[in-house]
Amino acid sequence: MDWQNIWNSIQNWLTNTGIKILVAILVLILSFALINWLSKKIEKKGEKLEKMKHVDKTVYRTLSYIIKAALKILIVLSLVAYLGIDTSAITALIASLGVGVGLAVNGTLSNLAGGILLLFTRPFRDGDYICANGYEGYVEDIYICNTKIRTNDNKVVYLPNGKLSTSEIINFTENDLRRVDLTYSISYSDDYEKAENIILKIADENPKILKDPAPKARVKAHSASSIDLFCPVWCKKEDYWDVTFYMNEQVKKAFDENGVTIPFEQLDVHVVK
Repeated sequence: MDWQNIWNSIQNWLTNTGIKILVAILVLILSFALINWLSKKIEKKGEKLEKMKHVDKTVYRTLSYIIKAALKILIVLSLVAYLGIDTSAITALIASLGVGVGLAVNGTLSNLAGGILLLFTRPFRDGDYICANGYEGYVEDIYICNTKIRTNDNKVVYLPNGKLSTSEIINFTENDLRRVDLTYSISYSDDYEKAENIILKIADENPKILKDPAPKARVKAHSASSIDLFCPVWCKKEDYWDVTFYMNEQVKKAFDENGVTIPFEQLDVHVVK
């Protein structure tokens, strides 16, 4: 065995391929660090634009993520070509793997496509209160594959974007105003006009309830054991629950003070001997 030839071969490899590998590693580290730095700068710039011009943060976050991933892939492929590795074989391998992975993660691709669709159609935004797929809550983040919402009892739910993009979505806060639909039942022996006036007086005393559209209180139905009064009132979307609780509490208190009966279901049992 000629050790001199082996040593010469190692020296040649180190001075040629070894230096290339070292340069490629350094370029990879520096490039990734630069890309991450630029991505953070774009996010900070987007946050400033969001405050100044009401730019939706979900758009620039998603675009920043896609650009960052694309640049990193481009850097890796460029360095592979720099090292003299045949990229055509790698491309063919990636393509064949892509087909197999695509079949295996069909649901993930559906969520990815759904995320892109939601990004452009914008049925809801961060901070909106929505109902979708059997869940209600405030939208906290819209990711590329799922949407994060927080329910009223502080549960965090991640909804897949594939289902969201193809199902019904109720956005309760897209408009500035909301209507609070309330129904109060009174006994048949009570004066329904008196009860209507009581409800309207209570609604008029609350500054959070809008005067235009004006509150209403009308007979909605003649139920089995009660007359049902329908009372729709309008308010700002952020006052919805305050108005709901206020009306229910004050109407019960006023009905008691004015002798208006709120009936409950009763069952008469006759025993035959």
